[in-house]
Amino acid sequence: MNKNKIALVTGGSRGLGKNMVISLAKKGFDVVFTYHSNSVEAGKVEEEVHQLGQKAASIPLDTSKSNTFDTFKNNLEVVLKDRFQTEKIDFLINNAGIGIHASFEETTEAQFDLLFNIHLKGVYFLSQKLVPILHDGGGIVNISTGLARFTTPGYAAYATMKGGIEVLTRYQAKELGARKIRVNTVAPGAIETDFGGGVVRDNKDLNQFIASVTALGRVGLPDDIGSVVAFLCTEDANWINGQRLEISGGMQL
Repeated sequence: MNKNKIALVTGGSRGLGKNMVISLAKKGFDVVFTYHSNSVEAGKVEEEVHQLGQKAASIPLDTSKSNTFDTFKNNLEVVLKDRFQTEKIDFLINNAGIGIHASFEETTEAQFDLLFNIHLKGVYFLSQKLVPILHDGGGIVNISTGLARFTTPGYAAYATMKGGIEVLTRYQAKELGARKIRVNTVAPGAIETDFGGGVVRDNKDLNQFIASVTALGRVGLPDDIGSVVAFLCTEDANWINGQRLEISGGMQL
């Protein structure tokens, strides 16, 4: 068991992030997670973790604002000391994100900047900020997307940022290897969540199309993803490093 190891999940109050938090708790991890604005939902997730017999804490964070990361780190250190009686975390899961659907030609600079700040700059500098309080032998899991491998019109900017994340993952794995910190990418396919306004979940035609181009014949569910992220944080995955694991049911093969 990984009892008393602590994972930090960004964007953990809903969707895939919530599933990651619960999956980690089921594997014996204590969990700290961030939420953007909904403290009520965050509290419910904390309670679910407690019911699984693990400790949990939630901290607000806007990952698009790197100038708040020092304050967040300070808040995190206080929570770790007060709630977990420790000074460091074992795993960082960079999950927080948003979806913007716009063609390459119609993407605005404001949309591009927002995606960049959350999905690439935010991940880069939050990881940089937290690496000093990451235990040697721990790990980072970065969340990418199947859209960095195959193309679906309307996601050029989003997928561009995730392509950057996949390159960053390999560099982090190489440069943090001396501390035995493993860094991997998980790339989900299309998942039924409220992400991007719930378009995959609620648009019947899109849902059927995705199922038709997926070898296993359906759209992904949050439960398909969280357990793999949790696995990457266990001893069973201690020789997986610098890799991209796509979890898509065989989409666009």
